Amino acid sequence: MENKIKIVFATGNAHKLQEINDISKDSGIEFILPPEGFDPIEDGTTFEQNSYIKAKEAARLSKTLSLADDSGLCVEALNGEPGIYSARYAPTPQERIDKLLSKLTESGNRRAKFVCAMTLVDESGNILTQQTGECHGEIAKKQSGTNGFGYDPVFLVDGFGITMADMSEAQKNKISHRSNALRKIITYLQDNLK
Repeated sequence: MENKIKIVFATGNAHKLQEINDISKDSGIEFILPPEGFDPIEDGTTFEQNSYIKAKEAARLSKTLSLADDSGLCVEALNGEPGIYSARYAPTPQERIDKLLSKLTESGNRRAKFVCAMTLVDESGNILTQQTGECHGEIAKKQSGTNGFGYDPVFLVDGFGITMADMSEAQKNKISHRSNALRKIITYLQDNLK
């Protein structure tokens, strides 16, 4: 497909943008970073609200179709923690993992899921569709793997017996919460942007 549809993906994270473009590479859609000055205040109380805040700000700056995601780890034994605070649970990625593992030391229940909510808005910031993807698993007792980021080294994916950080990018992009949500968004775009 020569003429790719370009859509702003509301992130400052180049790694995440690369992941999104890897997942959508045969879709005829290319995601690009938002313009300078993108720095929304994520003060929503749900993944959906935060993804909408980011998408709306990206659309305001770029005056074009914009997509945003908000995602995090929800642990059953911790009543859904760290949830929307996953990225702010502790100051560094390693401290976030350490805090999570220490909170689960006494728990027999290590069930968890990654959740990703995506919001697609038009150039005026109106919601076109919101989709959610999940990836289920449990929290490992010790970390393993060097691929990925965030809580990937302690997230054992159901049915695989390895952590998300032990997976190749290609494997992860087939099963991740982000890819599950993004595929629904791409289907919507392909059906509606003919």
